[in-house]
Amino acid sequence: MTLYYADHFVLTLPPGHRFPMAKYALLRERLAGGGDFREDDFRVPPAATDAQIRRAHCPDYLGRVVNGTLGAQEIRAIGFPWSEAMVERSRRSAGATLSAARDALVQGWSANLAGGTHHAFFDRGEGFCVFNDAAIAARAMQAEAGLSRVAIVDCDVHQGNGTAAILRGDDSVFTFSIHGARNFPFAKEASDLDIELADGTGDEEYLRHLERGLDETLARSNPQLVIYLAGADPHEGDRLGRLKLTTRGLERRDEFVFGRLAARGIPVAIAMAGGYGRVIDDTVAIHAATIHAAKRLLA
Repeated sequence: MTLYYADHFVLTLPPGHRFPMAKYALLRERLAGGGDFREDDFRVPPAATDAQIRRAHCPDYLGRVVNGTLGAQEIRAIGFPWSEAMVERSRRSAGATLSAARDALVQGWSANLAGGTHHAFFDRGEGFCVFNDAAIAARAMQAEAGLSRVAIVDCDVHQGNGTAAILRGDDSVFTFSIHGARNFPFAKEASDLDIELADGTGDEEYLRHLERGLDETLARSNPQLVIYLAGADPHEGDRLGRLKLTTRGLERRDEFVFGRLAARGIPVAIAMAGGYGRVIDDTVAIHAATIHAAKRLLA
């Protein structure tokens, strides 16, 4: 398997910014130092090309991002200041999920140690998301590998609104999002399957809903590839999550998803998605546990 990273493309964020950019480098360091992965398991991804991005985003929006002509309101919605580094990192993050999807078809699984930028729409970004890596990867697999059945399983605590909007009406990509009902985005889009959870939902209730949702997703889509947005933000210690999953509950979530996919021989490309823990090491540990579960359970 290959673990793709772009954490060395550093963004300069204002003091007090809420996005924990440091988690990506800490995640790679934790995995690299744990003894379970070789140095050559880690790779810098190629940047997504204009042609690849345009399968999921309109040319005008791509041009505004690349040329630095986004309006002030667009920048506020994204949440990052524009810079050349922001553009390059966004391209690389999309390229990482795309590369992981290619690898998964050959090796069984692969992962982007960032990604999960599911709030990016066809013509705009929001919520720390510039380009929608899952939509870009799904469309690339349609074009490059001829896949006609892809499923996106989104377990980030926030609904994958941009993904749902971009892929609406595309019967070859099934979108499933399990998320907090009262959390961002407050105006939800319609995925192919949405499961909304009340504030304070804990391990057992969450896992019951996830089992129902994943089984329905697999039955309805019969996917040739799953793109899995894991998310550390359902954790009880997350600043933005509002759910109450324990660390063990999130491990059980990943084990359930990977176990179901392994039993059916379905390749999976993994993206980390959100995580905003009050203690950043908790977020890093949850993301790392997702990768370790994949290594144990997937082909």
